[in-house]
Amino acid sequence: MSSKIELIVGLGNPGVKYEQTRHNAGFWLIDGLAQSKGAVLRNEAKFHGESCKITISGQTVWLLKPLGYMNHSGQSLAAMAAYYKIPLETILVVHDELDLPPGTLRLKKGGGHGGHNGLRDIMAHFGSKEFMRLRVGIGHPGDRHEVTDYVLGSPGNGDKSAIIDAINEALAVLPQIIVGEYQKVMNHLHAIKDKQ
Repeated sequence: MSSKIELIVGLGNPGVKYEQTRHNAGFWLIDGLAQSKGAVLRNEAKFHGESCKITISGQTVWLLKPLGYMNHSGQSLAAMAAYYKIPLETILVVHDELDLPPGTLRLKKGGGHGGHNGLRDIMAHFGSKEFMRLRVGIGHPGDRHEVTDYVLGSPGNGDKSAIIDAINEALAVLPQIIVGEYQKVMNHLHAIKDKQ
């Protein structure tokens, strides 16, 4: 049995300007999860972000939205993990993923940052890449020079609908992820893709 998840952090950028952008898919999931549990995210200065506590699969789980912009995500996460003594292997990071088509959802442990500034900062703060990631596909613009404008832009209706579907699917499998049934969830998410 794998480690149970104690903290879910969604990556994004704060402020109305970025609210609807592809880069904020992690924030969308945290907002949806908190709402589904009737929980309210509160600003916590000591964590440089918004957090709350919920119960999933009978266990307490912290939610966190770092508010120091994407490239400072690690500062927020490290502060909260240190305060509550949460080990890195029990943290799930939810982030947008350029290398997956919109609407695709993948769970993985470890790996590089793939140019994602949020992941890069988390790895720098913890000195490790061995944490669980829930990757929400947003697609790729096709040219690496267009990536910044693309991730900081809002998806069209079709892509947005696909991303929202992926987030809803994530909410459905989170109870299994929380208790450490990673392989089961990975197999399930691959099976969904094979059917499409």
